[in-house]
Amino acid sequence: MNKIHPTSIVSPEAKIGNNVEIGPFSIINDDVEIGDNTIIGPQVNIYDGARIGKRVKIFQGASVSNKPQDLKFADEKTYLHIGEDTVIREFATLHRGTVVTGHTTIGKNCLLMAYTHVAHDCTLGNNIILANSVQLGGHVEIDDWAILGGGCAMHQFVKIGAHVIASGGTMANADIPPYIMVTGVPARFVGLNNIGLKRRGFTSEDISSIKDAYHLFYNSGLNMTAAREKIAEKYSGYPLVNKIIQFMNDSTRTIIRK
Repeated sequence: MNKIHPTSIVSPEAKIGNNVEIGPFSIINDDVEIGDNTIIGPQVNIYDGARIGKRVKIFQGASVSNKPQDLKFADEKTYLHIGEDTVIREFATLHRGTVVTGHTTIGKNCLLMAYTHVAHDCTLGNNIILANSVQLGGHVEIDDWAILGGGCAMHQFVKIGAHVIASGGTMANADIPPYIMVTGVPARFVGLNNIGLKRRGFTSEDISSIKDAYHLFYNSGLNMTAAREKIAEKYSGYPLVNKIIQFMNDSTRTIIRK
């Protein structure tokens, strides 16, 4: 049985799962799908194109799947996907995609704290934390287990690797490779995310190889291309280091510096 407050407005065309709660004064538009056991708080607006997984929690005042803030947007049919067990806190603004990709995607078991903004065409992996007031420009990509501290701002098209941690107020206009800590305006490399890697089961050998790879990249005096080639040659059999090399090869906004 669903628990829908009588003051909420829920389109009869919306597809609502089982055991869903919808709080007072919330509005659910026509082209919306909400998974089982999801909780929608008061005064939440869920617009067309929302595809919300099971056991998602959306708190007061959040705006989900609204139109992109993109002047080229022509009201085309696009989507916002939210994975299972994700939590969206108060007054977050999550915009659906544009015709470029067709969707914005937020993965499973993520936590988006109050006042976060996820712009059009962003792709977020699983187990990501965005602290209060994190702002993501359009087309930002964030891999699994990344954590962005309060007030971080990420330029459009920036890529952020897995297991990255950014201190509060960090602003990035270049790509941030996996496993590292960053801080500053603009973002700068300050070391490995050692505590996070250990908590997630990385071995001492894993961490040592990653540390050495970044030492070659940031401290060897080699240029970016030569450093990548040296790392690839030395660690060709190490999947975790290969992920760093692949990330750097795929970078479109260059890599942050030390």
